[in-house]
Amino acid sequence: MFHTIAEFFKEGGWGMWPILGHLIFILAIMFERIFVLYIRSSVKKEEFIKLLQVPILKGDLNRVLKVCSTYQYPLARIVHSGVLKVKRSDEEVQAAMDEAYLKEMPHIKKRVDYLNLLGNTATLAGLLGTITGLIATFGAIGKPDVDPSQRSTLLAQGISEAMNCTAFGLATGIIGVLAFAVLSSKSTAIEADINEGTVRVLNLIVANRNKMGDISKEDAA
Repeated sequence: MFHTIAEFFKEGGWGMWPILGHLIFILAIMFERIFVLYIRSSVKKEEFIKLLQVPILKGDLNRVLKVCSTYQYPLARIVHSGVLKVKRSDEEVQAAMDEAYLKEMPHIKKRVDYLNLLGNTATLAGLLGTITGLIATFGAIGKPDVDPSQRSTLLAQGISEAMNCTAFGLATGIIGVLAFAVLSSKSTAIEADINEGTVRVLNLIVANRNKMGDISKEDAA
């Protein structure tokens, strides 16, 4: 298998190297974003809100903060920021949650757009390798000092180089564009869950504010 891949890469000529660079960047971004979006930032919204309902209804702010600290998701950190301001006005609570939201969202959306860009440029790099390979081939076989018996061999090698670049560029481009589509959809879903979750928790806190006790210094830190 590795021998076949090595032969394929060798036959593609110099044009394979920039495409390989694109592929390395695409895979690095893809796996990093998968880890962030599916493990570190994936919101178990209903489970989280259900755990908050009882302590909020009881007015136990310390318990609410402990639940937020246990769930290290963006939604939990945003709610935590709002709960710390719960004794103040609705506007201050909302402002605290909005500030936390603006800090969290760039971590969810960053680098995803690069996958689309790299996928498209990888395809173009493949086409560039194809064109330059064909130019070099036809230039070589068109020289008068070339042995006619070698022209078919040079032509076959040139077409092979061009087609390998095309195939590698298209395959890399497909990986990049598909990864962009999946991860972009996931980041949008996380954003929607965060928006819905923060509104629901905020409404729950505001509706039960009169029951709220004081926050201990340990939890407020």
